[in-house]
Amino acid sequence: MNDKFRLRVKRHGRVRAKVHGTAARPRLNVFRSVQHIYAQIIDDDQGRTLVSASTVEPAFRAGGKSGGNCDGAAAVGATIAERAKASGIETVVFDRGGYLYHGRVKRLADAAREGGLEF
Repeated sequence: MNDKFRLRVKRHGRVRAKVHGTAARPRLNVFRSVQHIYAQIIDDDQGRTLVSASTVEPAFRAGGKSGGNCDGAAAVGATIAERAKASGIETVVFDRGGYLYHGRVKRLADAAREGGLEF
């Protein structure tokens, strides 16, 4: 493992020690790779993923967009907000996954807020 990965995992561990999703307010988790970005809304009490969206889904891929840029992250943020609203989820706790709140992570969060999620 390289140092960047190890440091991100340490940061994520510190965040996860404080951030906990419940049924009333689940956790919105973000994972990003070089080519894709993933978002999940998780109920930590039950250990279940309630809603998910990513750039590897066929609907996203058919649009011809790239998942490794800010526009793709914004599309995933809007999709996760839409699916959360359909599932009755209004408020979430944001878990940035140890990444800096910058770039793709920030665009995903802003798009989710614009879609109606509160955090």
